[in-house]
Amino acid sequence: MMIVDLIDGDDFRDRLVALGIRIPEGACPETCARMALLKHMEVGVPGLQDLVREMMTHTDIMLPSVRAAIERFLLPGLR
Repeated sequence: MMIVDLIDGDDFRDRLVALGIRIPEGACPETCARMALLKHMEVGVPGLQDLVREMMTHTDIMLPSVRAAIERFLLPGLR
């Protein structure tokens, strides 16, 4: 039996924090996405577009709340 780690809100937050975006502990995926977009609009976030692109290739293992936050805020905001 194969066990797959799901991409949850904590994983999403951790990946954004690794890019230098300050996000409070326990922030929901929507807050994480909004804060990431705001930071990107203010000063740019190198690697954010690549991260979003890479994460969207794994929607099969992504929690719906994370996917919805990315689709609602980051995909339109990064175009």
